[in-house]
This record gives sequence, C-alpha cells and structure tokens, in this order.
Amino acid sequence: METKRIIVVGGGPAGMMAAIRAAHLGCEVTLIEKNPVLGKKLLLSGKGRCNLTNATDLESFLKRFSKNGQFLRDAFKKFFNQDLIDFFEERGLKLKIERQLRVFPASDRSASVLEVLKKELLKNKVKIIYESQLKDILIEENKVKGVIVAGGKNLLADKLILATGGLSYAATGSTGEGIQLAKRLGYRIIETRPGLVPLETKQNYPRLLEGLTLKNIRVKFSGAKRQIISEVGELLFTSFGISGPLVLTLSGEIVDWLNESKDVFVEIDLKPALTREQLDARLLREFKINAKKSIKNALKSLLPQKLISVVLEIAKINPDKKVSQITQEERENLASLLKGLRFDILRARPIEEAMVTRGGVSLKDIEPRTMESRLIKGLYFAGEMIDVDADTGGFNLQAAFSTGYLAGESAAVNS
Repeated sequence: METKRIIVVGGGPAGMMAAIRAAHLGCEVTLIEKNPVLGKKLLLSGKGRCNLTNATDLESFLKRFSKNGQFLRDAFKKFFNQDLIDFFEERGLKLKIERQLRVFPASDRSASVLEVLKKELLKNKVKIIYESQLKDILIEENKVKGVIVAGGKNLLADKLILATGGLSYAATGSTGEGIQLAKRLGYRIIETRPGLVPLETKQNYPRLLEGLTLKNIRVKFSGAKRQIISEVGELLFTSFGISGPLVLTLSGEIVDWLNESKDVFVEIDLKPALTREQLDARLLREFKINAKKSIKNALKSLLPQKLISVVLEIAKINPDKKVSQITQEERENLASLLKGLRFDILRARPIEEAMVTRGGVSLKDIEPRTMESRLIKGLYFAGEMIDVDADTGGFNLQAAFSTGYLAGESAAVNS
C-alpha cells in the first residue's frame, strides 16, 4: 500500500503535534513554516515559561472556553491534559503544577518544550520546509491535492492540515493568512477580534501607576445594562490602562461590549474582603491611631505607596492634610474609592498585542470528531485559526495540542 502524503502548514504547537502524530502513524509528512524557525509564539507563551496545559478535570476545563468549548470535547477525549503531560515526561521533560493547576516545564523555559517537539519531529522523519509561505490550495473534484507555496511551487499531498494560527502576536508570523484563504474557499469566518488583551482607559492615572501590580483585588465591569464581577486576583497598571490576569480573563467579553457601546467602565475593589461598613470602621480606627499624621502617611497600612497619591488626588484631598482634620465626607469618599476605584474603558489594545485570537473558521464547517473540513475532503483544521478561545491558565495551548493531535491522527487513518 502506498504511503500517505500529508502536508501540515504552520509550525506552532498545533501544527507540530499534528505532524508528529501523522508521522508516528506511518505517513510521509511535510511541515511548512513561513518563519526561519519553529514555535516562535510558543516561546513567548507563559511569559517565556510555557504554561502548556492545566491539570483540572474535563468539565471544569471546558467551562474556561468562551462559548464554543463543547466543540473540543472529542479532541480532549482523544488527547487531553494527562496525555500531554505523559507525552512530554516520557520524552524526558520534567513538569510541575503550580497554583490554579497550571502546568509548566520544571526548567521554567518554553525552549525546553520546543526542544522536545523538534526532537520528535526529527525522530519521526518529518520533512520541514522553512521560510515558505502558503499561497493557495490545490483542489480537484472538491478534494485536496496539495498546496501552492510562494514562488508558485506546487507540493502534492493526499491530506492537508492547516494550523496557521490567528492574528495575535503578529511579529511571530500570526497574520491570519490561513483564515483569509479559508474565507476565499467559501468557509464561514467568525469575525476575528482580540482575546486575553489589555485595555486602555480614558483617565491618565494608570500611566502614573505603570508597573504596579495589585493583588487580592476584585474588578467589576459595567456597560450597556450589564455587569461582570471577577474573582479575587491580580491587576497590573500599564502606560495606557490596565492588564493582568483578572483583566485579560474578562477582556474578550469587554471587547464585544465595546463593539456595541462605548459606555463601559471598570471599578476596582481594593478591599474585597471588607464590606463598605467594615472598611469605614477600619478607616475610623486607622485615623484614630494616626490622628497626628498626614493622610498620605496614615494610608500606608492600607495601600501601596504609589497608589496613595493617585487615590488622594481623585478624592481631592491634600496629601499633607492631618488625619485629625479629615472630614466625615472626605473619609466616606475615601472608603467609596477603595471599594470602587473607577476608570472608563476606551478600547482594547490591537489584536496584534492580544494573547489569543477570538473568532476564525466557523465550527459549523468543521467535523469535531476528526477536525476535517465539511466542505473540502482531505482538508483539516487545527489550533488558533478555528473559532475557539479560552482563559489564561494553559487552556488555549491544550486546545492547540489536542486539535493538532486529532487532526494528525484523522488525516493519517481516514481514507
């Protein structure tokens, strides 16, 4: 029987895993990557540490995806978090589980993950063509016959797996050309927009707080008669607004709100463990103890130094004013600010700065049990170019590995 030829386009986690699985099953696999190296975006993941999956159970895992998580159930049943952990550990990479069940390489280096994948590609004799960009797909009688790459060269294949990524981190080569090609071929495309993305604020105060991380706080986003209240966690001030885990996790929904209405704002609860009344009582105690101090010094036990001057400026209180001179109205205003420091949201940062792309090839055009196209026989999709996205914590990378694995296996075994 003739060996099946499979082309995989895209050298990210989905593409590499697809190539490895198909080659392991005896296929002749060619991996096409437009960069001079593999895994450029993978190296940036987890701030360079690579949060490659999450150790939570399947049902909890699926809930961390925005709307389309159920589509991934078949892919996860085929290759899930423990399978991925075993894959790397059996190949000599030690892993560790950190808070919130996030899984990282023990080396804290994304490069360690990439090294394993590259060795496995080599072991399974995957041919890698670097610096080669996909231009079109060869199709005869609604069946894949190969691809056309830059320069007009035809590469023939029995099956094709597209894993070209989304539009986030454009500097790594994620420019959405695969999504545009799919659109040209008649696939429905869900509008691409940023996910896990920092937000810009109207007020300039965040710039004064740039680099400050607030821990154990809660945020509440409001807009268009809707509200989202976060869990307790971390927020980071930037030169343009706000970021950090809490903001990134909720940003996708905020992006959709901003598309409908510009009247969106966030309130930061700096003391979520205290009710408004308990906080007022706490302030009264602090003021009594520190009656002779200036208000800017009295607040040191409650707020980071950097934040005190900003809060006092917003409250219109002279920072050198003695605590004993603070009026009841000023104290109540302070308590209100500590429970709801408000900033108006202008916009999200550009999709090129987002961690993931939301939208992409519609799931209605993909068979979830195989990742094969429902429009063109022999064409498979995997990774970020399809319309699935999730929170931070290793969920998106697992989706990439799982859809890649399923696509690779399906392409190899299906006639």
